[in-house]
Amino acid sequence: MGRRAIGTLMLLATLSVVGVVLIQLIWLRQSSQYRKEQVALNKEQASQLEKQFNDRVVMALGDVTEQILTINKDSTDLYDAVKQMRPNYFAVTINDTLHPYLLEALLRKEFSRRHIEDDFEYGIYDCFTDSIVYGNYVSQDTAISDTMPHSQLPKLDKDGHYFGVYFPTRQSTLWDEDNDVGWTWIFPTVVTLIVFSFFAYSVWVIMRQKRLSEMKNDFIGNMTHELKTPISTIALSSEVISDPAIVQEPERLREYARIIRSENERLRTQVERVLQLATLDKDSVAMKREAVDMHQVASAAAESIKLPAQERDMRVELHLDAAISTVAGDRVHLTNAVFNLLDNAVKYGKPGTAIEVRSSQRGNELLLSVKDEGIGIRKEDQRHVFERFYRVPTGNVHDVKGFGLGLHYVQQIAFAHGGGVSVRSELGKGSIFTLSLPLNQSS
Repeated sequence: MGRRAIGTLMLLATLSVVGVVLIQLIWLRQSSQYRKEQVALNKEQASQLEKQFNDRVVMALGDVTEQILTINKDSTDLYDAVKQMRPNYFAVTINDTLHPYLLEALLRKEFSRRHIEDDFEYGIYDCFTDSIVYGNYVSQDTAISDTMPHSQLPKLDKDGHYFGVYFPTRQSTLWDEDNDVGWTWIFPTVVTLIVFSFFAYSVWVIMRQKRLSEMKNDFIGNMTHELKTPISTIALSSEVISDPAIVQEPERLREYARIIRSENERLRTQVERVLQLATLDKDSVAMKREAVDMHQVASAAAESIKLPAQERDMRVELHLDAAISTVAGDRVHLTNAVFNLLDNAVKYGKPGTAIEVRSSQRGNELLLSVKDEGIGIRKEDQRHVFERFYRVPTGNVHDVKGFGLGLHYVQQIAFAHGGGVSVRSELGKGSIFTLSLPLNQSS
């Protein structure tokens, strides 16, 4: 898929997601507004119904009070005897003690006449004991009335005798339905976030695959060039030395023989890099575990890189100062890893400079660092240098060849040995790659 096609796909997908989000927001806004209107209407209706209920209770309790005064032959006019203490609790002032069964009978009669069918509890306050001395749960269902324990009716700050009536099935306040409005936002918002997250993840995967595909294409083109050049050079040199007259020119013969040997070594190195990639493509890298002296490995790698370094007028300096240098690992892979670090230092180092190889000990780890005085690496590139196929852009420098596999191989080998690799670099001043490996505990 081309860059333009991917850009168009991303644009259309982004517009689609934005459209979905906008539609969700508009729908949620309209739904919320409608819900609030319904809640306000329901509240108004509920408020009216509650007011009607309270009025009927007050009138019924007023009639009960008048009947009590009549029964007691009390001519006292109890003005405003009925008080609503809470939305579901009423208190009625009386002049004397009252028999509970009489009160219950009067309450049942008046509530029935006023069509008040809610369950209720009542209690009578005794001034002498300063407590609610009797309470009962009254229900239309006799079985419930007999088994339902009554509540502890609160004692009120009132002087004299009174009785209280409590409606337990009534809510003390109207249910705040605004809370329900919030739930209408939560589910669509969660779904939208999931869709957006999936879209963002899909974009990330597509861009990552696109970048990987581009790097693979660069790798294939680079590899083709790297393999084709030495093959062509070997073929031409072979044609020259196949001429019988070349025997008469021994210096020229030796030169072409040297060219064939050099290009053959170059070809072998490139094939080895590809084989390293094939090794890393396996589920796990097979490692031989043996005691390996990293000082010996560093010395052997430095000797192998000596000729390419001399061709660029560079030298390799060893400063192997670690007191313990033995690790448990695979000698071949560790040698390849160190050689790759040195090979990079030669490729990107400046002619006439030195490559320093140092070893030190940090706790139970051996640190082996390779320092060059080369072009350096930008900060934004440093976190990518260990990725497969990644090559740091070199600007106008076009003579640096490679597949972008060396540092990735070093990192994977370090991880396989329980260690790691890091880089410190400053653009224009060089880089330091440090390989850390756990020391052999048995050494």
